[in-house]
Amino acid sequence: MNDGFIRLGAATPAIHVADCMANAEEICRIAREAVRAGVNTLCFPELSVTGYTCGDLFLEPVLLKGAEAALCHILKETASLPMLIVVGVPVEHHHQLYNCAAFLLNGEILGLIPKRNIPNYSEFYEARHFVPGPALETVVYCGQEVNLGYDLLFSCENFPGLTIGAEICEDLWVANPPSTRLAMNGATVLLNLSASDETIGKAAYRRELVKNQSARLLAAYVYADAGTGESSTDMVFAGQDLICENGALLAESEPYSTGFVCADVDIERLCQERRRMNTWTAPDTDDLLCEVCFTLPEGSFHAPKRNFPCLPFVPSDTGDLDHRCRDILAMQAAGLRTRLAHTRCTCAVVGLSGGLDSTLALLVTVRAFDSLQLPRTGIQAVTMPCFGTTSRTRCNAEKLAAELGVSFSQVTIGKAVEQHFSDIGHDPDMHDVTYENCQARERTQVLMDIANQKNGLVIGTGDLSELALGWATYNGDHMSMYGVNASIPKTLVRYLVRYCALTGSPALREVLEDILDTPVSPELLPPVDGEIAQKTEDLVGPYELHDFFLYYMLRFHFAPGKIYRMALRSFENVYDAETVKKWLRTFYRRFFIQQFKRSCLPDGPKVGSVTLSPRGDWRMPSDACSKLWLDEIDQL
Repeated sequence: MNDGFIRLGAATPAIHVADCMANAEEICRIAREAVRAGVNTLCFPELSVTGYTCGDLFLEPVLLKGAEAALCHILKETASLPMLIVVGVPVEHHHQLYNCAAFLLNGEILGLIPKRNIPNYSEFYEARHFVPGPALETVVYCGQEVNLGYDLLFSCENFPGLTIGAEICEDLWVANPPSTRLAMNGATVLLNLSASDETIGKAAYRRELVKNQSARLLAAYVYADAGTGESSTDMVFAGQDLICENGALLAESEPYSTGFVCADVDIERLCQERRRMNTWTAPDTDDLLCEVCFTLPEGSFHAPKRNFPCLPFVPSDTGDLDHRCRDILAMQAAGLRTRLAHTRCTCAVVGLSGGLDSTLALLVTVRAFDSLQLPRTGIQAVTMPCFGTTSRTRCNAEKLAAELGVSFSQVTIGKAVEQHFSDIGHDPDMHDVTYENCQARERTQVLMDIANQKNGLVIGTGDLSELALGWATYNGDHMSMYGVNASIPKTLVRYLVRYCALTGSPALREVLEDILDTPVSPELLPPVDGEIAQKTEDLVGPYELHDFFLYYMLRFHFAPGKIYRMALRSFENVYDAETVKKWLRTFYRRFFIQQFKRSCLPDGPKVGSVTLSPRGDWRMPSDACSKLWLDEIDQL
């Protein structure tokens, strides 16, 4: 099963200028290699049949006939290959010469797309030989009657969403690239046959240009560049092949090399993104293009090899991670700062447990107070030990408050909870959900009442992962006056706290590292031999899996089966298939039945692309049924 992935390739052959048959043989050789690598669509550079640097030889009938003969040879040699091949070739029609991209499949030319923007500045003088192509005409080439024009799109009938358009080199560099119109008419894959010479700094600019165009158009962009063998009379060609998907660089060739690069592109994801964005509109009916349908051999589709980050919320690059942590902490603090200023509060109350979430909430609150030039003593950190509290978490809470210079108090809630058990007739030896939630709700009551005493705000500590799983006590830790962690998943909470540890004082680092080493737990059940008895991930599953599921479900709306197979590849050496399936089912089951908790969330800042605020990114009925999703998981 390909799950919407298709393997695209960009190739740079070794060129023999004006030796069309030698170039054809090189194109065929690379095509055969690419087929063995599972490539479905392979793009070659601009004028790759002749070489881009032929100069006035393009005026020679001998070269043009040689190019046509070479393309006939390519058609014959690649007819049995289960792959769409796109090569650059000069085509003469009505005494005009066009710089074309030829789409080849099963020995047939599906169409010829001409270059629209002909550069004639600096080192380029293409207008000496070529003219801009027409919108659509019929020509005879290689003995076949084919469409030639920039109004062509190629749609795959047996791969939903796969529609391919092409532009040639300079077309991308102009103010309004043809690829924009192609994408608006449905192209999800854009090919660029290029012969872009190399100058200092151009590679970086070219890379960003291709990435940005793929992002703007919610498309895959394949850039095949000319390289070795092109004439060095006045230019050097590095063969910078690029494959990008929605702003992400998936593959890039080594400079001054030949061969091909390939990558699995997620067509389904691109289609989902376009459906999600209501500003992605259809073109006017008078601007529709000519659609050519084709079918790829079923044997050409392969299971994707692409791996996705195990921690999609966390950048893998250390430098990017540090920058991301700074930005996230700044956004969280900015949201709280605005709320404090608006309400004219000079006090914030944080329930400090000695765990990760409350630690992050306190660190953010300190930043907000510092930016408002409010004394940190206006932050009231409250620890509320009860039946499950260990000395480790209790001591860490007190040390953290001291290192940050905030006010600290302890309210022991055991007697109040026992009185409540008596009031409602609950057996304190029955360690059920009532036993646990009574403690959580008592803590929230204490925090709210202290906030009233001090004319302050209760700062929520719950994170995005807990909201997704419903791992929060309704009207307990579920409730606050402002939730600074509401869009921070558990895997990212850990990195944010670690960042604060690495950038803080030695004493602060020591306490934060111990908090990081403490198992995640609500600490609602009595300790065993002084150690935490209740570990959250033993009960609901690993947060790294749940955050993976959450990201690809909410951000791209992938089906459970696709997410399952992606997780198997990404966590191949960590979790077996049964474990992934077990926790995937848990995730969907809990996600659906716990929506009612998310429907009445406190305010909190959005800092990433995935959030669950009922006022923002996620609208879901609390009574929605999960049967379709669970049935799909059960069939895996």
